[in-house]
Amino acid sequence: MQSRNKAMRVVSRATASLTMALLFGCSTPSPERPQIKEAAILQTATGFTIAEDVRVDEDTRKQYVAALRLLEQKDYSQGIALLLEVTQRAPQVSAPYIDLGIAYGRSGDLDNGIASLERAVELNPRHPVAYNELGMLYRKKGDFAKARASYEKALQQSPQFHYARLNLAILCDLYLADVTCALDNYVAYQQTVPDDKNAAIWIADLRARVNK
Repeated sequence: MQSRNKAMRVVSRATASLTMALLFGCSTPSPERPQIKEAAILQTATGFTIAEDVRVDEDTRKQYVAALRLLEQKDYSQGIALLLEVTQRAPQVSAPYIDLGIAYGRSGDLDNGIASLERAVELNPRHPVAYNELGMLYRKKGDFAKARASYEKALQQSPQFHYARLNLAILCDLYLADVTCALDNYVAYQQTVPDDKNAAIWIADLRARVNK
């Protein structure tokens, strides 16, 4: 159980960094920031980037970048304050709400974290990172049914989004005692991330329980 709890914390860090990779479109296109007409899920050798085509003024963009730097430094109070300003300047953009949810969650304010992430999925119902982060906060609140639904929604948008796949497997294994769900999702996770040696241990453990 200790190794699975450790994996869950790694998942949390990984998804946060993905959220920070969201692109803000500037008023003038540039080679470094390609114009994407709608939300796109881009899978690379190292993970995922969720790109959105939005238009904000330069001051808002700079505020957003500064807020992300504060979050990277774990200065959540200042980062949250700056992100709240960004949401006022760009209320229809989902990215700052996702980062707000992550920051609130890590500072222990689960209710505001959930509210921020729920607003993010209202703005962008196809965002797997938002659903995954929302699932983690629901789990921390003890609302396991909502956590499961959020992970499943993330996977509906992107079946290869292995962070949500692992979180769903852990939820079913450690919190819901749903061995079938846990085993199916650990296997799917292992197929996507074959280098994670822990997955093979968890799968063997579950199969041993099933065969008793």
